[in-house]
Amino acid sequence: MEDLFSQHERDTEFKHAPLAVRMRPQSLEEFVGQTAAVGEGSWLRLAIEHDVLTSVILYGPAGTGKTTLAHIIAHRTRSEFVEVSAITGTVKDLRREIDAAKQRLLQFDRRTILFVDEIHRFSRSQQDALLHAVENRTLVLIGATTENPYFEVNGALLSRSRVVELVHLFDADIERLVCRAIDAPAGLAGAVSLDSEVIHALVVLAAGDARAALTSLELAAEIALQHTSKRPAPVTLEDVQLANPRRGLIYDKSGDMHYDIISAFIKSMRGSDPDATIYWLARMIDAGEDPKFIARRILIQASEDIGNADPQAICVAEAAFKAAEVIGYPECRINLAQAALYNALAPKSNAAEAAIDAALADVRSSSTREVPAHLRDRHRPGSELYGNYLYPHNYPEGWVEQQYLPDGLEPGSFYQPSGRGWESWRMEQLGGHRSTKPQETPPAS
Repeated sequence: MEDLFSQHERDTEFKHAPLAVRMRPQSLEEFVGQTAAVGEGSWLRLAIEHDVLTSVILYGPAGTGKTTLAHIIAHRTRSEFVEVSAITGTVKDLRREIDAAKQRLLQFDRRTILFVDEIHRFSRSQQDALLHAVENRTLVLIGATTENPYFEVNGALLSRSRVVELVHLFDADIERLVCRAIDAPAGLAGAVSLDSEVIHALVVLAAGDARAALTSLELAAEIALQHTSKRPAPVTLEDVQLANPRRGLIYDKSGDMHYDIISAFIKSMRGSDPDATIYWLARMIDAGEDPKFIARRILIQASEDIGNADPQAICVAEAAFKAAEVIGYPECRINLAQAALYNALAPKSNAAEAAIDAALADVRSSSTREVPAHLRDRHRPGSELYGNYLYPHNYPEGWVEQQYLPDGLEPGSFYQPSGRGWESWRMEQLGGHRSTKPQETPPAS
């Protein structure tokens, strides 16, 4: 009788579960996307099909199928499958599951698979508690995480597991999932209809996140069903917009996406692509990224990648930083855009960074190099013996050739001009005393 009640409870719970849960695939054949991770012939697929899985960390953005894969394994394996919450679970809970796994293995020769969702939320001591059991295979660990496991998971635990990365689904995969959910008995069971334009809108809004697509579909369907008694109820673009008043692209200010987007932003400026620069800037602004953080990166890059090819870049970047500090959002978005575009369009030179790094490397690796006598301070007894210092302003060009470097170093040891922009033009004015041939005309700036 207890089993009947339990089954009824499970059926009721499933009936009222979110669409994304009801449409969760139960087998690898139903699983959509992730060909590289779990496609035909992949290690993970073969391990699941032959029930020989070893510990694995599933790593990828939300809505890419990590939890679904864990549930498929649960349905397919002959092992005992247990879950522990990374949020509420304690070291005591883990030790209890490890002891139970050991008893199953010794008494019944039955393996245990332990699933830990969001494993990066486990403390160091919780992760350490799993080490011995994973190492001697008392249990098989399946960890799922949206954060880079190489940063967030204990290195010792990671070395005993295999990392499988999942990526955002392709639009075709999302469309397939949406169409399946419209007609499936466990889904919307044909209660609504969507034309191709509405389906496309749902796909675009999902941005590769299967859960987001099904949640949007469910909300839009509920709106459509309330507005008409017609069956199937047509879901319109307006219904989709009401279900998604604002498209929220994934952005975690402390996670991988934060670093990926700022990296793309910096590399787009370095690569002189103004459209990409503005796009990644917009992604950060839309997500509420600290404007001073953005401005700092623009300011750093003005020297790192532009330098004296355009000395104005650092001034523009510094002004944008001040604007971010004093004005803030929303107005400072314009200042940030101006400075970022200036960086993107400016001629590029990394000579300043390369020069200081080369000089620092020499300073830290060589013996102390003496200051040439004629450059030493003259305010001491005996300085008259130092030799003549040639004062550049006494010469027509404001420049005179003399030794400035310590003995053992030659001009060009550290600084190599880029051959672009103001930097190149200035070297030409100095007479081309560097190895890089300067441009023939000065820059417009």
